[in-house]
Amino acid sequence: MAVEVEVANELHRLRARMPQLTGALAAGADGLVLAQDMPDVQPEGLAALTAAALGVGRRMVDLADRGDFRELLVRGADGYLATYAAGPTAVLTLLADDRVNVGRLHLEGRRCGARIAELVAARSADERPFGAEGGRFPPPHARGRIQGALPVRIPPQSRHRP
Repeated sequence: MAVEVEVANELHRLRARMPQLTGALAAGADGLVLAQDMPDVQPEGLAALTAAALGVGRRMVDLADRGDFRELLVRGADGYLATYAAGPTAVLTLLADDRVNVGRLHLEGRRCGARIAELVAARSADERPFGAEGGRFPPPHARGRIQGALPVRIPPQSRHRP
């Protein structure tokens, strides 16, 4: 069974356990949709924004020296959007209405993110894409930086001294 089908099944089970969820999306750190269960939202656009938020979140915890990125919670007037790391190359985003128990949202989101990370990591080497030279892509950490992380840009300092 393809990993995308297994991830989609995991998202369906999660939504069945938590009726307050209005959508669930698993995406790669590159912003491509792995699987989705979102009837009212365009998954491609949300996956791209999730990848951007993942990059910003990773950069923030790195600059603040808080370890690896784990999760991000955004509260709007009508509910929550929660993003959870699902291993080094995937991310889980959940949409919930404003009546959700946030503690349960975190518990279920973390569990589902860990399961998706296992599914993605178990993907066989034969299913991975080929590089331009015909070889396999190295893992994200072997390329010198975490996939999805933003480069460090330090603004130039003024030479004027008061």
